[in-house]
Amino acid sequence: MAERIVAAVADHIVSPLGFTSADNFAAVREGRSELRRYEGKWGLPEPFVAALMDRAAVLEACEHEGIRGLFTYFEKMAILSIAKALQACDVDITSGRTLLILSTTKGNVDLLRENAEGVPPEREKLGEAAKAIAAYFGNPNQPVVVSNACISGATAQIEAARLIAMGCYDSVVVCGVDVQSPFIVSGFQSLKALSAQPCRPFDEDRTGINLGDAAATIIYKGVKAEDLSVGTWYYAKGAMRNDAFHISAPSYEGEGAYRALQAILQDEDREEIAFVNAHGTGTLFNDEMESVAIDRAGLAHLPVNSLKGYIGHTMGAAGIFETILSMRAVDGGIVLGTRGYEHSGVSRELNIRPDHSATDRKAFVKLLSGFGGCNAAILFKKK
Repeated sequence: MAERIVAAVADHIVSPLGFTSADNFAAVREGRSELRRYEGKWGLPEPFVAALMDRAAVLEACEHEGIRGLFTYFEKMAILSIAKALQACDVDITSGRTLLILSTTKGNVDLLRENAEGVPPEREKLGEAAKAIAAYFGNPNQPVVVSNACISGATAQIEAARLIAMGCYDSVVVCGVDVQSPFIVSGFQSLKALSAQPCRPFDEDRTGINLGDAAATIIYKGVKAEDLSVGTWYYAKGAMRNDAFHISAPSYEGEGAYRALQAILQDEDREEIAFVNAHGTGTLFNDEMESVAIDRAGLAHLPVNSLKGYIGHTMGAAGIFETILSMRAVDGGIVLGTRGYEHSGVSRELNIRPDHSATDRKAFVKLLSGFGGCNAAILFKKK
């Protein structure tokens, strides 16, 4: 079988920043953040900062697209994003050669609190929610669910690329989605991980993460190398490494992240990379660990950024959402700035700027880390 390139043929984002990928990128390019401080929301005793969707606007958009039926709000977010992405390409979602991969960390977890949406109780399970989404589009295949903590979005893309490369499928629709709820926010509050102020990735005054709602979709398709069009983004290489350091704390030496970076980079790749889009959550331990891993991998001289200051941590959507924005940034010849960053608060000297800067390179690295010692890195290139 001839080698197939895993090309990104369409994408779409639904988030508080906008209802298209273009709108989201424009908002970030303008420096706009949708992080807001909430006090007393959902009856929670502690304030928190998050980027939450206007649910009425989402439901209105779904109605406009004809998305009806017994679906939860979480499922409608996913369906809306997938439907809009499909409209931008010629991939047949009803084909047996097309697979759906759903990336999420919490799914319909809010159904455990109260099932106000009246859906069957089994949809609390991630697999059942994915089946409902796939069934809406008439996809005949068993959907794949990736729920691998914060690296879910990267893991889902790596799995999609592997399945296409092996010839199992011609196309894979990868959708990442999570919706914040009292369960999720209170869980992070119990870990003392949330910041009551807008997050400040890699900054000396960072105090924790913010959370955000989002649904983001990338559609990948296998194409022959000679058929890859100029200007097309493609998945070059990806790797996951688990250092098993701690259930919720990252390795001090960034061992897993370093090994993931080491696995995807050849010497010639380094000259093509415009930037490293880091996880950059704004917690003391994550940002420090990433700085060590990036430095150990010999990438500290490259621009490094985090997009969490614009939308917060979108969990299962983060790896896909941030990949799409990074592609758009390179398309526009810029490295997006790290909102909230002023003075370095990590031990390694990284090339981080709060403002946008120019680039003429055509590749970038997406880096993610999560609970349980999981880490992932993907190299994307543009022909």
